[in-house]
Amino acid sequence: MLSTRSIEPRRRRESKKENLVISVCGMAGSGKSTLAKTLAKKYRLKFFSGGDALKALALNEGFRPLDYGWWESEEGLRFLKTRSGDQRYDQKVDEELLKTADEGNVVLDSWTMPWLLKRGFKIWLEASVEKRAERIAQRDKMTVMEALQALKDKEKQTRMIYRHLYGFELGEDFEPFHLILDTDNLSSNEVFQVLCLVIDKTVLSSAVL
Repeated sequence: MLSTRSIEPRRRRESKKENLVISVCGMAGSGKSTLAKTLAKKYRLKFFSGGDALKALALNEGFRPLDYGWWESEEGLRFLKTRSGDQRYDQKVDEELLKTADEGNVVLDSWTMPWLLKRGFKIWLEASVEKRAERIAQRDKMTVMEALQALKDKEKQTRMIYRHLYGFELGEDFEPFHLILDTDNLSSNEVFQVLCLVIDKTVLSSAVL
């Protein structure tokens, strides 16, 4: 027969996992989407991507889909300009993200939730613009110079959107984050292993939810 002392810690761990909210953030090419998906699979959590939700809104508005590299394409940058002039797109997606976070048991791939969400474990993946451009060039079948220019255009507009909408500086304000990890010299698997260790040792055994 199990003692009460052995049952209660397990119940507390299960309760924390049921209420777990993890926000993964980082500039394009930092590996945030890959990490968020693998963490969700590892811990059997839901996954919600703010970028995917915004892209779905764009396609519903008549923007053309692409097989890869949509956000760095002319189509993606054109939608970025549309968002700059109409805050409803971002507000609608962020409302959905907050609603999903309230339900718990989720990993959020989002540029806004670390600032808007008052709960959860918040991760920032840091990477140099050169390394991020290399990753995007390989992923989206473009040159590194093309990727660098696309990143500069995209990130200038994106920072402006969030500065005007919410008042934070994306990529410069790290106050909300519990963990900042430099991914320049780490593989995606190494990043995943580090984060699993942190989550297992701190998040699931503490009150950081």
